[in-house]
Amino acid sequence: MTNRLIGVVPKHLTERKLRSPLSRALREKYGRRNLRVIAGDTIKVIRGEYSGIEGKVEKINMKRGSLAIEGIQREKVRGGNVKVEINSTNVVITDLDLDDKYRQALIQRIHEPEKKNPSETKSRTRKQSKRRSTNNGKSKTKGGEK
Repeated sequence: MTNRLIGVVPKHLTERKLRSPLSRALREKYGRRNLRVIAGDTIKVIRGEYSGIEGKVEKINMKRGSLAIEGIQREKVRGGNVKVEINSTNVVITDLDLDDKYRQALIQRIHEPEKKNPSETKSRTRKQSKRRSTNNGKSKTKGGEK
């Protein structure tokens, strides 16, 4: 990230911070190594003080790239409980929330990529070869040839 993006980071870059690896079972099922975490996913904490705890994601902090998980709380000094936010890189997704039809379509598109038509690839290569052959390796110079 460059200095000009500090404070105004595009959404596609902030979403990169919210990716977490999938469990081995989900990796084999979907053919994907990681996915963006959304509220409703079931995750397991694998690093840190709360490692081994499994729960559903309740809230996501886009700026920090952290997650608030059910059952992970700590006591405040003056009494009361506070949700502990855990970084998305310290968890593994064990179950996906597939209620969102857009997410279902995304996973389906990734899992079964469209097969390219062989005739389309041939036509593309022909066009590219025509572009290359028009120049014939000669460079144009101002003022004529030397």
